[in-house]
Amino acid sequence: MITEKAAAIIERVREENPLVHCITNYITINDCANILLSAGASPAMCDALDEAYDFARISSALYINFGTYIKEQEAAAMAAALGAKSAGRPIVIDPVGCAAIPRRIGILDRLHELAGVSIIKGNMGEIMALAGKKAEVKGVDSDGAVPGIEETAAETAKKYGCVVAATGKIDVISDGRRTARVSNGVPMLTKITGSGCMTGALCAAAAAMARDGDEMFAAAAAAVSLMGIAGEKAAVKANLPGSFRTALIDAVYGITGKILRGMGRIECEEM
Repeated sequence: MITEKAAAIIERVREENPLVHCITNYITINDCANILLSAGASPAMCDALDEAYDFARISSALYINFGTYIKEQEAAAMAAALGAKSAGRPIVIDPVGCAAIPRRIGILDRLHELAGVSIIKGNMGEIMALAGKKAEVKGVDSDGAVPGIEETAAETAKKYGCVVAATGKIDVISDGRRTARVSNGVPMLTKITGSGCMTGALCAAAAAMARDGDEMFAAAAAAVSLMGIAGEKAAVKANLPGSFRTALIDAVYGITGKILRGMGRIECEEM
């Protein structure tokens, strides 16, 4: 059932072309824009403080990424979050580096207090850090499998009242009541910069198509599975990082709901 809902959300993105307002890091801004276009969404990379509030109000979803989070971006993100809240738009946050830089947890907490959060997408080390637990990290990257991640994702989902997507070898998604495991993907996704940021951007596009809180869980699963399937398809054509990045964007462009239904490896269970 979760795979069917995820596939329907992917189809809705292509049909409705949601406008995704992104305040993301300077390293992967182009990657996020291109992956959104390939998925059928419209990206807008608007991080100007004077424009962020009004632009969030006319957008379909807001994506905030902490990768290169300078003071100007932080101020714009706060304004955009208020704009998204006032218009009833979903907010997706990727707390990049919060396991290595604890200050970023406080920023996420302030955004949550101001406007709420629909989806938190992070690697497993980051999700552990949000729950006050320790995980092995190297810079902004999570280091290997993380014991207890399913329980921790559920705790974090309850703490923030949202859906949590913890990415890794097997991705874990929780809304505090249900847990989904997504086993799509290939190791090459870890050899390019921005695969996590792109996944977060796709979460925002999918969140824009969620009709209610129940569908937000499926939206996160849809985005994570879409990225994993695209990685599998890209790896067939390219086995080096540079060509793989190009093949990844091409692969996302060709993935339909039908393909996700056939290739999506999503298992779900009640907590």
